[in-house]
Amino acid sequence: MESHDGDRLSVLEVRALSKAFAGLRAVDDVSFELRTGEILGLIGPNGSGKTTLINVVTGLLKASGGSVIIDGVDLTNKPAHRVARAGLARTFQTIRLFGELTVLENVEAASVSMGLSRREATGIARDLLAEFEIDDRAGSLARSIPFGHQRRLEIARALAMQPKFLLLDEPAAGLNEAESDVLLELLRRIPGEKRVGMLVVEHDMRLMMNLCARLHVLNYGKTITEGTPAEVRENPDVIEAYLGSAV
Repeated sequence: MESHDGDRLSVLEVRALSKAFAGLRAVDDVSFELRTGEILGLIGPNGSGKTTLINVVTGLLKASGGSVIIDGVDLTNKPAHRVARAGLARTFQTIRLFGELTVLENVEAASVSMGLSRREATGIARDLLAEFEIDDRAGSLARSIPFGHQRRLEIARALAMQPKFLLLDEPAAGLNEAESDVLLELLRRIPGEKRVGMLVVEHDMRLMMNLCARLHVLNYGKTITEGTPAEVRENPDVIEAYLGSAV
């Protein structure tokens, strides 16, 4: 896939984003920037607002305040399909594949949804399946392949939308250590090869410390800090809230 707009970097800006549910501020004044080619990790305890934040950014939930901007275009509270068309693709904590379609058809469907022809979609899908090392399963029903392969398929399907930004919600959930290591190597290549920015939510701290150049830490919906893995690991507030003294 070619880079977006030549060599110009795209920018996702999240500005003072908030989301309240019946008075509870699940996301509270969170800001960050992500550029194509970067990997930003979003970490924090259960209930800290990570998935809610992704759901607001991608248009599944309406923001209570703040804004989401891609390349100067305000996408705040736009419908999810509009956000996707603007260059934002995502995966979910719970795998949401089309179980009765084949592996190949799952990836083709994502490209067709973005306006590509079936022939173009097939070419993109076959390339992505090869890159994610699941091309030998192309003709299998998505529900029949191993769980680790389903995780990879969901990421491949998101990339078939040719996004500027890819948001991954716990891509290593349910994987064993060996499967997580394979996923780490696949994810590490994506920003450079696809010219996308990647926001990753994940509890596997071993994966996150090895994958992400920057980590953004949430607790009770608020930002504790943002920095390199080394800086975050040493931050006393992060240690108290999330990592504990053993990290």
